[in-house]
Amino acid sequence: MLKKFFGNKETKSQEKIQFNIEGMTCDHCAVSIEKRFEKKKGINSKSVSYKDGLGTFEYNPDLIGEDEIIATINQGNQFKVKDEIGRTEESESNGNENYDLIIIGGGSAAFSASTTAADLGLSVLMVNAGLDIGGTCVNVGCVPSKYLIRSAEQIYRAQNSPFMGVSSANPIIDYKTIIREKKELVSTLQKKKYVDVVDRLDNVKILHGWANFVDSRTIEVDGNQYRAKKFLLATGATTKVPEIEGLPEIGLLTNESLFDLEELPKHLIVLGAGYIALEIAQAYNRFGTKMTLLHRSERILRTQSDDITKELTDQFVGEGIGVYTNVSIKQFEKNGDVVTAITDQGNFEGSHILVATGTKPNTFGMSIENAGVELNKTGHIIVNEKQETNVDHIYAAGDCTNTPAFVYTAAKEGKVAVLNAFQNTKEIVDYTGLPWVVFTDPQVAGAGLDEKEADALGIPFETSVMPLSEVPRAQAALDTRGFIKLIRNLESDLLIGARIIAPEGGELAMQASLAIKSGMTIKELADSFYPYLTLSEGIKLAAITFNKDVAELSCCAS
Repeated sequence: MLKKFFGNKETKSQEKIQFNIEGMTCDHCAVSIEKRFEKKKGINSKSVSYKDGLGTFEYNPDLIGEDEIIATINQGNQFKVKDEIGRTEESESNGNENYDLIIIGGGSAAFSASTTAADLGLSVLMVNAGLDIGGTCVNVGCVPSKYLIRSAEQIYRAQNSPFMGVSSANPIIDYKTIIREKKELVSTLQKKKYVDVVDRLDNVKILHGWANFVDSRTIEVDGNQYRAKKFLLATGATTKVPEIEGLPEIGLLTNESLFDLEELPKHLIVLGAGYIALEIAQAYNRFGTKMTLLHRSERILRTQSDDITKELTDQFVGEGIGVYTNVSIKQFEKNGDVVTAITDQGNFEGSHILVATGTKPNTFGMSIENAGVELNKTGHIIVNEKQETNVDHIYAAGDCTNTPAFVYTAAKEGKVAVLNAFQNTKEIVDYTGLPWVVFTDPQVAGAGLDEKEADALGIPFETSVMPLSEVPRAQAALDTRGFIKLIRNLESDLLIGARIIAPEGGELAMQASLAIKSGMTIKELADSFYPYLTLSEGIKLAAITFNKDVAELSCCAS
């Protein structure tokens, strides 16, 4: 564990750090390492011992960082820093608290980073504001939404039995109890997976408050300043509210506020048609809310291909959801309990407006410009594959960055950031074959490239589409909605992508992801064993379809 003390010097900050160094064979090696630092600014003293295998350095962190010290030792590959075994710090007597790592944020990336840092024996300050500890996923995102989606599916299944021998029914719906059970689930998981986890970490402190950068090494929270050797920005993202006349005045809802209403809305007008908008629209329609989707683009879920969005649109319209695309909203008005969207396609009246038009990164209101961190045009923090920003001691992870916005990628990014920051492991986050799911019914899922992406990369490709009407599992379940599409490289026969729309289709995403990541060919997929009467067998059938017509094959054929 790292040792640390704080002095009361009036000089600039000074740190002392000690490493185990491998590769030294004599005293001359130790002298050679010391000579590498003779012209390095910020190095106040250096002492390398061949006998003990140690290097001790006193340095000014404002002029040189630990990464540069390690890189200087490691250059040429003769010597290598094995691990850091101790550090002391002395800082200005200005009331600052000093830490190895300050994390701004309290979600998945932040917690993954804090547990990784704790394992390394680092002192950590986690500063959180906005959402409760746990961030979007457990509080207002993944956990509550999937609970509500599954509750709504239970209603829909009861009302729509496909079997002649099983009658449909109208279940009793107690919406208030549903919401209260949701709140209990969120509270339980938040405590178990976040609060209790950090409580067990003696060297991690949580501070509730809004952080503002004073400079690149100092933040201020509620009038108090805190310094750190390294920073991780993991501030997440929030709903992006479009600038439309009258919208701020009508009492709009987002997923954050909608999921806490204990009275079911009568008629929701949803702005947007991305995955959040679609998941909510279908679930609440099944609860009994009248749903109207207004979208400015030509089709829903426009990031996906036409065949997928057509299949999903047909399902939504068939369930009674109003889907309106190419809509330009001019303004909103409210009269009593009625809100009106005035558009170029007429007026739409409802009881509530739900905004689900995308997200914006939480990089505002924290004086990030004082840290010198570079943002892109959408306000996301620009990071490389090692989660490094343009400032050498500041890292970033999760939805506030220019990386894929998933809770599981955020967790990986947080861990990689800490390992690179403190151990110089040069780990990267590899998104090859990244799996994802949209939890509509049927679910939309994928991994790897689609046709448009493959074409943009100049990859010669071919697709195979297997309708679920040819998959035995779907036939037996009397639910043949959707299809499985595989995309292969024509030259190598490698699977490079998959797109799926099917009931529980998300369960196939990981299979496709692993096949892509491991470099499996279509022939290998087609020749593999799959349990009969599973949906996963559809992957095999889609692979076979590149070369054969499966409609002419017997069951279990290859």
